Amino acid sequence: MKHEKIGLALGGGSARGWAHIGVFRALAEADIQIDCVAGTSIGALVGAIYASGRIALLEEAVLKMDWGRIVSFLDVVFPRSGLIDGKKIETFFRGHVQKTHFEDLRLPFAAVATDLRSGSAVVLKSGDLIEAVRASISIPGIFTPVVLDGRVLVDGGLVDPVPVTVARSLGADRVIAVDLSHSLTKKPPMKTGGGSLMKNEDTEEKQMSVWLTHLRKELNQRAESVHPMLSKQINIGRNDSATPSIYDVLGTSIGIMEVRITETNFQIDPPDLVIRPEFDNFMFLDFHRAKEAIEAGYSATLVALETWK
Repeated sequence: MKHEKIGLALGGGSARGWAHIGVFRALAEADIQIDCVAGTSIGALVGAIYASGRIALLEEAVLKMDWGRIVSFLDVVFPRSGLIDGKKIETFFRGHVQKTHFEDLRLPFAAVATDLRSGSAVVLKSGDLIEAVRASISIPGIFTPVVLDGRVLVDGGLVDPVPVTVARSLGADRVIAVDLSHSLTKKPPMKTGGGSLMKNEDTEEKQMSVWLTHLRKELNQRAESVHPMLSKQINIGRNDSATPSIYDVLGTSIGIMEVRITETNFQIDPPDLVIRPEFDNFMFLDFHRAKEAIEAGYSATLVALETWK
């Protein structure tokens, strides 16, 4: 009997993306062999590391993340075509992926990006793996775009948030989709007071305040060089404002858009199984809450597999 190839379509979702690690763990425990992976945004980053055979190393690293580590990734380059350059995140990714080219991965993998000029999806599955993932995670307005082969590329979530069809194109007979953004339009209104970036734990609260003050100062200095009044408008992370941070506004807005696109795409090409982890008020920069995200992905996979034939 012919082996049915199973593909994974890993969706975008910023900090919620660590849930993909829990999905991989649950599938492995269920002895479900993954034959190919397609990923968008954070799904591309985690998927590439899995395809490289280093998912355990990634899990170990993200479980150690705190606010100091997260903010160290925010290499501010304002006022260019994004707030963050992304080079430090690229360095982090490079340190956790065993291979640097698609052709060297242990199984077929594709990353989805968006061509900023044409508005079309760009499926990257050959050549430089690092540049491809960097393009796929480039959330407009936050990360600077990636220029690759004459195209200006940004986050693939703008056109294909959960790349089911791409996974099929890699040879999958059945596709398991991991949708991380479905609950964004169902959860209570976003908390104000600067946005709920983390649990109210005094030690972490103080640490975050110190790092965000440093980041805000750096961004203010860059804004001051453009126009004196501009620096007064900078708002990063938690503060005394009654509005969420710029990261949360952009990230959540794109997430809501992705929910609608995913609904339409699933009607056109429905996955064979959908895994939808539940998150408790996860914000854009909550990468330090890896343990919660991983467990959410693991639990949701166990539930979904009860219907898997």
